Amino acid sequence: MTDAALLGPWVRRFLLEYLVTERNLARNTQRSYRDTLCLLLPFAARSTRKEIDQLTVIDVSADLVRLFLQNLEQVRRCGTATRNQRLAAIHSLSRYIGLHSPEHVAWCGQIRVIPPKRAPRSCITYLEKSEMDALLDAPDKFTEQGRRDHALLLFLYNTGARADEAAHTTVGDLTLTKASSKEHSLVQIHGKGDKLRRCPLWPQTVMELAPLIRSRNDTGHVFLNRRGEPITRFGIHAMVERYAQKISAHMLSLKNKRVSPHTIRHTTATHLLRAGVDINTIRAWLGHVSLNTTNVYAEVDLEMKAKALATCEIKTEKEHKHWRADPGLLRFLQSL
Repeated sequence: MTDAALLGPWVRRFLLEYLVTERNLARNTQRSYRDTLCLLLPFAARSTRKEIDQLTVIDVSADLVRLFLQNLEQVRRCGTATRNQRLAAIHSLSRYIGLHSPEHVAWCGQIRVIPPKRAPRSCITYLEKSEMDALLDAPDKFTEQGRRDHALLLFLYNTGARADEAAHTTVGDLTLTKASSKEHSLVQIHGKGDKLRRCPLWPQTVMELAPLIRSRNDTGHVFLNRRGEPITRFGIHAMVERYAQKISAHMLSLKNKRVSPHTIRHTTATHLLRAGVDINTIRAWLGHVSLNTTNVYAEVDLEMKAKALATCEIKTEKEHKHWRADPGLLRFLQSL
């Protein structure tokens, strides 16, 4: 059996050469594709009763992929979005093999016609100003960890950064100026696909960040955990959820909201929109490639919808009475 027929060499080249060298995809995207194959290959081996290293390309047939997707939903209880994400990784692998192996073009076409499942569009969750203020006040600022948590929450709200972006922010990415300076304090954020964007920092954010980075070199991370190591995106998720649970005990409006770092990102966008910031500026602020991604925030704010509706409301004209129904006017006419 030739290497071209075996699936293993293609998977290796796909993960180590194509995704890294040719596409230069973000590390999290590479992990997502790897995780998909870590699920698919054992499933294919069980279904075909072969060892994983003996699987051929055509063993992973379109019918097998459909069974795999069905298994994700029914056995692993994955949602439609996760199912579609796994399918996208399989599509990418099949396209790569088809481009480099003409004998597998027909197989590639069969895989590529498997459509993503249409998912119901979920509503974006964001926090009202009072809820966001309560979340910012939740950490105990008299402790070192509480001050770091407050600074991190404020940074997320100020910048609308993703958890992974905040976790990888270094001291060298910050440009902090004095309050009296005419220059704005900035942070350079490394977004998806290594795209860079700059975001202005509020004076309060600068005041909270300055003590954290004192005596640190430019390569050091801004946000550290209890052990003095760079915090991870999972650590940021846990921190946000912990404080959200803390304030939900006395804030009933948070009972039915799942608060995460991405919720704070949605909150930043919604509050900027309410403040009158144009949608294209918000797109650049959040690091969206397409304006269509940012336009969803224009749809989530019911308050803004109500105000817009009020501006075009048709006013009911005042009803005019017939002169015969006005006794005063009738007596006046009879007196003439």
